[in-house]
This record gives sequence, C-alpha cells and structure tokens, in this order.
Amino acid sequence: MTDIRTPRLVLRRWLDDDLVPLSEIHADPVVMQRIGDGTPRSPEQTAQDIETWEEEWDEEGFGMFAVELLGSGELAGAVGLSVADAPAEIAGQVAISWRLGRVFWGQGYASEAAHATLEFALQDRGLDRVVAACRTDDSASANVLGKLGMEPEGAAQHPVHGHDLTVYGIDLTQYEG
Repeated sequence: MTDIRTPRLVLRRWLDDDLVPLSEIHADPVVMQRIGDGTPRSPEQTAQDIETWEEEWDEEGFGMFAVELLGSGELAGAVGLSVADAPAEIAGQVAISWRLGRVFWGQGYASEAAHATLEFALQDRGLDRVVAACRTDDSASANVLGKLGMEPEGAAQHPVHGHDLTVYGIDLTQYEG
C-alpha cells in the first residue's frame, strides 16, 4: 500500500518512531474523553493498539493510518477503518474513526484525513458502504461526519460503556468525492 497524500497530510502505515508521540496523544484525558471508556491509555496499551491496527491491515487490507503533517513530519494522530464490533447496529460493518492530538484540533485536519480515508475505502478498496458511530454529545465529530456526506441513520447505545451514540452511514451511490 502506498501512502495517501492530501494537501497538508500524509496518511501512512505505522513506524516504530510513532509510539512515543501517539502515547502522548493517548495520555491526554481530553483527547480520550470520547474514545472507548474515556480513560487515557498507557504506552503499553498504545503499543498494543498499533500492533492490532497493523494486524488489521494485514488481514483486511485496511486499518488505521498514522496521520503525519506533510511539512514537519510530526505525528498528528490516527485515522482509518476497522470492522466495528459495537454497537450491534453497525457490528461487522466497516467503520471510520479518528483521533488527533489536541494541538491539531480546529484546523481541519480531521476532515481532511477522514475525507481521504473515505475515498480510499470506497474507491481504492471497493467497499460499498462505510459507517460510523459517535457520541451524541460530540458535535465536532458529527460535524466531520456531515462534511463527509455521512447521514445520521439512528440512535444506539454502547453495550459496554453505556454512551448514547448516533449511527452514521454512507453508501458508494451517495458518495460525491
């Protein structure tokens, strides 16, 4: 797989040098408050995340990309695709998600990276549909999903953490690139 370049970013597979900067992102409680149970992740957990993401690349042909700033080479976070295991409304479908370091918020990086990832999913990988689930109180993520052309399709609740979620989806026939 080749890297994906956008005007300001490179989306690529993970490198050993990414562990420390991603661990710093994962240690930020504000970044992690809407991911999983909201608990910051340790460097060991982050290493396991990267290993899991790389395995998914090998098994599925897609996964989470490292998001690197084109100019500086700085790791901004992660964006990508995974087979959702929860909530039940999207389990087994390919979902898009992201997490960026707080210093990178509000600059359009999430939208830019997510758009390139959605295009990769629907055009390069030939998927017919991509879904997402975001907390109902996460207006920033909902805004990014809207920019992608993803439509709210219903409500759900996370089976483990109990969060209220909005489920989004987009079919290839709806995608306007």
